[in-house]
Amino acid sequence: MSLFSMNHKVAKALLALVSVPLLAAPPATGQRAPDFSLQRLQGGMVQLSSELAKGKIVLVVLRGYPGYQCPFCNRQAQDFLTNAKGFKEAGVRVLMVYPGAAEGLEKRANEFVRDKPFPEGFELLLDPDYRFTRLYDLRWNAPNETAYPSTFVIDQTGVVTFAKMSREHGGRTTAIEILNVLKKR
Repeated sequence: MSLFSMNHKVAKALLALVSVPLLAAPPATGQRAPDFSLQRLQGGMVQLSSELAKGKIVLVVLRGYPGYQCPFCNRQAQDFLTNAKGFKEAGVRVLMVYPGAAEGLEKRANEFVRDKPFPEGFELLLDPDYRFTRLYDLRWNAPNETAYPSTFVIDQTGVVTFAKMSREHGGRTTAIEILNVLKKR
């Protein structure tokens, strides 16, 4: 292969890369959180903008059902539920998003909450076929994966005041970490 044809191929490849649109990024601190509507596990819809009219939101994105109930998700959800009183005292609502393929998602979400009573101010929301997950650019597109575990604190104006995303199963936000963030604001 001649040097010219090799350089021509490299130039074409670089041109193709430049013409690819940049990927969106998850909402960062200081940015407006994209509005969304998701179904509650118990029925009915939740719209972020309507919930924000009631106060701050802690948005916890779980892995949902990647072929099994994630033990890290179970631990994180239990941690937040155990600290429900602190969230109530801070005047925030906690929305947990459970993503997955639409078929069987509600059944799997019911399995997830079976031993976890959700108190007032906590909701489990279904994300069928990753609509929300893609909107927030949290789709973990690998075998047996669903979404990157993430936590956002969103103020009443819709601005993200805290954001943390883990690119692994662990490394998640704890309830105490979020309660400390809320005390500072």
